Amino acid sequence: MLDEDELQALADDIRDLGQLQPIVLDSSGRILDGRNRLRACELAEVEPEYITYSGTNPSAYTLSVNLRRRSLSKGQAAMIAAKACSVAEHDPRSETERSARSVSEQAGVSLGRIGQANTVLRYTPQLVDSVIAGAVGIDEAYQTAREKKAQADSAEAQLAKLRAEDPALADRVIEGELTLQGAWAERRARQEEEIRQRRVATQLLCEVLPSLAQTRGSRTFALYDPEFAPPGRAVTREVIEHAATALVEMASVWKERNLP
Repeated sequence: MLDEDELQALADDIRDLGQLQPIVLDSSGRILDGRNRLRACELAEVEPEYITYSGTNPSAYTLSVNLRRRSLSKGQAAMIAAKACSVAEHDPRSETERSARSVSEQAGVSLGRIGQANTVLRYTPQLVDSVIAGAVGIDEAYQTAREKKAQADSAEAQLAKLRAEDPALADRVIEGELTLQGAWAERRARQEEEIRQRRVATQLLCEVLPSLAQTRGSRTFALYDPEFAPPGRAVTREVIEHAATALVEMASVWKERNLP
């Protein structure tokens, strides 16, 4: 779009001389060429004139008129070409006709520039119009886009890793219930709690089992006196039964885990 002064000059010209070129629409009524003329007609309070494009390749037409009418840098031309191709991604042309090489030939810029423009279009779409307007260079925009791409690639890798470790958490991220950062924080908190529980359990077993094992073959059992038992920790037949069952279960777990 023209700046405010340029639009006003165009509006004054249309008011004085009339609209010399019609605004071109596609079959759906979208503007292919003439956004500035439409805005200038509105400013001049002149009823705009329209025609409908009758060709079979509206995106190529838009690209052609933009590149022909304006004095553009290679970066601007590449960005216009990439944007035009993106808008027409569902058109009936073959994939070959929409290829980067085809667009490169139409725009008269290198495949490298088209590649840069496509990266900007995908990862920093907010910079596209600034590049086309010449406010931001294609190299600067491409560098920003590359940084965004690296972040996106990293996020995808982190999500894939999270899915492998905790599918339920990954689903919550995909559903928007959690951010990726929040999911990993929850994952770390769970891991830390699991480590804490393992540490407590290990210390308890290491305190109880070796001492119990030392009583084997001794007179310790015969010397047990309930009178000297700590409050709430008396050894009863029920406690012994539970302990025996626990030892059987423990032996089974040790065997499954192949522990010594």
